[in-house]
Amino acid sequence: MSSAAPCLCARLRQGTRRLSAHYDAALAPLGINIAQYSLLRNIGALAPVSLTDLGRATSLERSTIGRNVRVLQRDGLVAAVRSDGDQRAACIELTPAGRDCLRRALPLWQRCQREIRDRLGPERVDTLLDVLSAL
Repeated sequence: MSSAAPCLCARLRQGTRRLSAHYDAALAPLGINIAQYSLLRNIGALAPVSLTDLGRATSLERSTIGRNVRVLQRDGLVAAVRSDGDQRAACIELTPAGRDCLRRALPLWQRCQREIRDRLGPERVDTLLDVLSAL
């Protein structure tokens, strides 16, 4: 491969930023971005969940999860609770406001998802999913 070949990582990151921008714009009326929406979905599905387990589920470092969860806590969307199994371990769960935000975000996310699928077409979507799975 020549040095003039495009860097696959840089291209993927560029595409990810553009894709994220579409989702961020769709979710902006609720004051959240796609990363926050994804965390809320995972917390809702796994709650109560420890930061460590949430990090595993999202393939993010625990420190990154901690910073992002603190923003959601500050905004009243999640709360820390004590684990049933280990009272020393803090777990995270959605607050009523977090559940409401997630409920209101779903149709916005679905519409954005449809728009992107329509723009790419079914074959490209399938190819994209195959390529990402291979990584």
